[in-house]
Amino acid sequence: MTSLLRHPVYTRWLHWSVASFFVLALLSGFAIYTPWLYRLLTPLFGGGALTRLLHPWFSSGFVVCFALQVLNWIQPMTWNDDDTRWMRRIREYVRNTETVEPEYVDFFNAGQKLYFWAIVASAILFLLSGIPMWFPKTFGRTTVAIGYVAHDVAAVVMLVGFIIHIYEGTAAQPGTFQSMTRGFVEARWAWTHHPAWYRRVTGRDSPADHDAARKATLG
Repeated sequence: MTSLLRHPVYTRWLHWSVASFFVLALLSGFAIYTPWLYRLLTPLFGGGALTRLLHPWFSSGFVVCFALQVLNWIQPMTWNDDDTRWMRRIREYVRNTETVEPEYVDFFNAGQKLYFWAIVASAILFLLSGIPMWFPKTFGRTTVAIGYVAHDVAAVVMLVGFIIHIYEGTAAQPGTFQSMTRGFVEARWAWTHHPAWYRRVTGRDSPADHDAARKATLG
C-alpha cells in the first residue's frame, strides 16, 4: 500500500522534544508540589535540591520547543469555515459513528486545532506564572501566590490534554503513532482521517479510493 509523508524529520524532532521536556517538567513539578511523591520522584533528578533547580529549565525547554512547533504549524492550525462545520458533528467524532471523516478535513481537523490552541494558551500561562515563582524576591509574595494558582491551572489543562492526545494518537486512531516515529502514513489512513489532505498531496479522489478499498475488502 502507498505510503505518504505526514511529518518530516524536523517536525518529529520538535514533537518528541516537546513531549520529553513536558514529561520531565511534569515529573519534577509533581515531586516539588506533592509531598507524597517527593520521595518517589526526586531521586530521579538527583535529590530535592537538584529537582527544584532543574524544573524551571525543563519547563523553559518545553516552552522554547513548543514555540518552534507553533511557528512550524501556524498555517495548518489556522481556523477556517470547514473547522466550524466539523464542530457541528463533534458528537459523531467522539462516538466514532462514522468510518471516514468529511471530505473537507485537511491536514488537521478542528478537534486537533482546538487541542493545539488550548495548549498554546496554557503554555503562555505556564510561562507567565512560572517566572515569578522562579524569581520570588523580584516579584513579591502576592504575585508569586497568584502565580502558583495560575501555574496549577495551566499544568492541569496540559496534563488532561496530554492524556487525551496519547489516546487519540494510539488506541483511537491506529496508524497515527507511526506518523510521529517513521514520518509516513498509509494511504488508507490518510483518506480515512484527512481526505482533503490526501486529495491535495496525491491528486486522487478520496471517496473513490475508499469505495475501491471497501469493495476489495468485501471481495
